[in-house]
Amino acid sequence: MEARIYKRPKSAMQSGKALVDQWVLDFVPAEAKKPDPLMGWAGSGDTRQQVQLKFPTSEAAQAYAAKYGIAARVHSVPPKALKIQAYADNFR
Repeated sequence: MEARIYKRPKSAMQSGKALVDQWVLDFVPAEAKKPDPLMGWAGSGDTRQQVQLKFPTSEAAQAYAAKYGIAARVHSVPPKALKIQAYADNFR
């Protein structure tokens, strides 16, 4: 059983920072999705893809994975570089 731990990204549809401080543990798909013959929807028999666990810190998510024997890989967040400029800089 393999999982990944990552910090929830900010939605493109929001300007605020709600729920971006949560860390998420979700499982890597064990089998590929295939189309349903009747409806054509994509699906698989792997029900672990539906599970998404939320934690306040990455250490808590790693402790949970270690406790239950889940091989988890942590995806770190790249540092955010802000470009500070004034409106007057557009006219120079």
